[in-house]
Amino acid sequence: MKKQEVDRRKFMKGVLGSAAVMSALPPQAFSMGDTSGHVVYDAVQQPSESTEKPKYNVKFAVIGINHAHIYGMIGAMIRGGGEFVYLYAKEPELVAAMTKRFPQARVATSEDEVLNDKSIQLVLSSIIPEQRAPLGIRVMQHGKDYLADKPGITTLEQLAEVKRVQAQTKRIYMIMYSERLENKATVKAGELVKAGAIGRVVQTVGLGPHRMDVKTRPDWYFDYKYSGGIICDIGSHQADQFLYFTNSTKGEVVASQVGNVAHPQYPKFEDFGDLMLRGDGGAGYIRVDWFTPDGLDTWGDGRLTIIGTEGFIEVRKNTDIAGKGPGSYLFMADNKGMRAVDCSQVVLPFGSEFLSDVVNRTQTAMPQDHCFLAMELVLKAQKNAQRVSFKS
Repeated sequence: MKKQEVDRRKFMKGVLGSAAVMSALPPQAFSMGDTSGHVVYDAVQQPSESTEKPKYNVKFAVIGINHAHIYGMIGAMIRGGGEFVYLYAKEPELVAAMTKRFPQARVATSEDEVLNDKSIQLVLSSIIPEQRAPLGIRVMQHGKDYLADKPGITTLEQLAEVKRVQAQTKRIYMIMYSERLENKATVKAGELVKAGAIGRVVQTVGLGPHRMDVKTRPDWYFDYKYSGGIICDIGSHQADQFLYFTNSTKGEVVASQVGNVAHPQYPKFEDFGDLMLRGDGGAGYIRVDWFTPDGLDTWGDGRLTIIGTEGFIEVRKNTDIAGKGPGSYLFMADNKGMRAVDCSQVVLPFGSEFLSDVVNRTQTAMPQDHCFLAMELVLKAQKNAQRVSFKS
């Protein structure tokens, strides 16, 4: 087994139980030269953004740490200038792992201690998905903004109540769609698309495979009542990207299906799902699954293909099979040729942009309607999905 995979398993165990948390590996850059005879390393023609973003001093707290994504969320807020003040969770082993990584955070004795502290402006959470919306409602009702791990909402009923309270309180209810917001190649793809590099976007194809790694998963992972189901959970990343890259402000689910193909020991679990979307700016296809093989050098070969009228972009989010290995990569073809774009120096802007929104009451990092629409699409797709099974 390769070193990165060993490290990742240690990372997950640290969050879900005993081991320490690992820092994320940086994307690897391509080497200079045209070794394939076709693809060109293009650091000059497609420069990466390297200017630091302004930082905003916002005091934030964490309530609920049931998924490893919380570490990346905290990291983004600290990069943006946030101050991690409070931590509260019911599980002492998870609290111990987090305080080891972030000793500056005080451990609160209750949720109310955090919510009633008027100095706290923002609350982050990766509590069990079913509980994220009710917590977010309480946070907003206490006059604070909220950043939830995905899926930030697990039912259409929750969505309706979240939208009602958000409109009433005027607080921010944000969901961390990290496959776009915290991936350098995906951020770079956004810069290129906005610059017109591939013309008008026609379709996105988002693939979200994951490794089961049963030893690191708590029981709630295997019950769609708590996780929201595979499309709601994993697919929310891809729905966000579909809306963003097609510049769609409206969307509908054309078709969706889910199934438990290979894990009968978990009858309330879904290991496969896909859906087709149509927006006012383009079309989308999404496939999500739990079939990443142990031989892959990362937890999933996540991919995003953006098809435009004058070219296409493929983002290989986590690895380049038979290429450069683990890392975040972007490949592009247009009317001038094919090239690989170096993303190693791209600055991840979400942390500073989101904290700017908290301070200035703006919607720079992500429009509130976009955040809700991404969840609405996957919640409808999940609810109306045809359940499939295949021959053994």
